[in-house]
Amino acid sequence: MSARWKEVVRITFRGERFRDHALDVSALTKLGELQKMFTDMAKSLWRAANPGAQRLPKGFEARTRLCLRKIEGGSAVAPLEVRVDEEQQEFAEPEFDPINEAVVVTHQLFRAVERNERLPERFPKEQVGGYARWSGDLGEGEVIEIEPVGTEPAHVTSLTSPRLESFVETQHESTLEMTGEVFEADVRQGRFQMRLDDGTQVKVSFSPEQEETVTSALKDHKVCRLVVEGKAECSPEGKVLRVSKVDELQVRPVDYVPYDPEAPAIEDVLAKLASEVPEEEWDKLPPDLTERLDYYLYGTEE
Repeated sequence: MSARWKEVVRITFRGERFRDHALDVSALTKLGELQKMFTDMAKSLWRAANPGAQRLPKGFEARTRLCLRKIEGGSAVAPLEVRVDEEQQEFAEPEFDPINEAVVVTHQLFRAVERNERLPERFPKEQVGGYARWSGDLGEGEVIEIEPVGTEPAHVTSLTSPRLESFVETQHESTLEMTGEVFEADVRQGRFQMRLDDGTQVKVSFSPEQEETVTSALKDHKVCRLVVEGKAECSPEGKVLRVSKVDELQVRPVDYVPYDPEAPAIEDVLAKLASEVPEEEWDKLPPDLTERLDYYLYGTEE
């Protein structure tokens, strides 16, 4: 399989300890952590762009694996590249390049922090804390520049972390009802996993008394959904992280339509439709329509 190397982003370390384009071990650790952050970001962005997908495309990890093949002059410039296999084009959207998207959104984040602007809408808010920690040990006068190909660099400094921390909110517990497909259950551990309509996967603990309901939902997962009522730990933006307490479980068919007490009565719907018919159209109906309905509908008196 033919392949080529493509530069994605340049990471420049500036400061006294990076003189003579030297990268100490701590800087190499920074690059490793940044790689993981890029990969996590790419996964979040891809799932947001493909809400119905159940798993990542084949070869996703390889497409987001950045490599350092050289260190350039200046302070210490690390051009990060990705190995592109020309024949590997198995993504649902060919235009979606996961590593480029992740780098772009990360760059937008740090530029926004640098300018005291709002965080970019596409940035997964649950990852703010990780980015704050990553930028938290820079000394005075030290700068990390993040420069995607063809853009101006974003500057990460000792001020970046406290600014990001101001966006970090604590998790909270919420009472909720959620519906999803049970695709895995561990009766020994008393846990199962369910997939919500938006593709989010949630772990739920269940009691021995609820085991039969859970296994039934798993067995019929193609045609049934499990409704969970209880308390869950949620991220600051409301994403369910884990169900901490289950109050009730119900199995419902996929096409189940819940009763809506606010929905108008059928007689009110019919009355509204009738009121929209012009009076002259009603006058065209035969006077004995009710008595001879079968005749007018089917041509027979029976």
